[in-house]
Amino acid sequence: MSFYEYLPEEIARLGVTRKATGLALGHVQTHVRLSRERKERAREGPAELLSLSELVIAVWEHLEWKRVAHVMTERQMPVYVPGQDPRVGRREEQRMQRVALDVAAAEQRHGGAPVEMLRHRIYRIVARRAGSPREGEPRLTVHMMASSLSEAAHRAWAVYGRPGGLYQRGAYRIASVEQVLPEPGELL
Repeated sequence: MSFYEYLPEEIARLGVTRKATGLALGHVQTHVRLSRERKERAREGPAELLSLSELVIAVWEHLEWKRVAHVMTERQMPVYVPGQDPRVGRREEQRMQRVALDVAAAEQRHGGAPVEMLRHRIYRIVARRAGSPREGEPRLTVHMMASSLSEAAHRAWAVYGRPGGLYQRGAYRIASVEQVLPEPGELL
């Protein structure tokens, strides 16, 4: 049995916290505006097949940037310091409680057998129709949690590439796999 060390929403919030650390309020407000624009672009883009989508990720990040700006204003922080943000500590406590409960539940379900804690990332998988891709050609985009680029592609193909699956019916092929959260190079 396995469980996730970090849930997608937690990964998104941690990414914002890391980026905001040391920034002045003006820079944080710029990120609020940029994240709102990203959210609007995602809302106008094509719908995705799964609940973990570009729009959902953009909403999580936008809300967190807004929250950071609010905390900085409320606490009159010259720069953002996560240690002075009470919600950061509370969220980590809640995450650790969730992990402990997940471990206990998994061990109970499996008679005390060891459980595996997964530290996955979020990947964007884009599929296009086979043949030469043309501008405006339909594409299918999904976001999935996986431990690597190759595992993300494999999981997407396992779900949508099986006989009768969406990729097969539309003659789609995976065109790209990209790590979205945390951003490449960032550690959890």
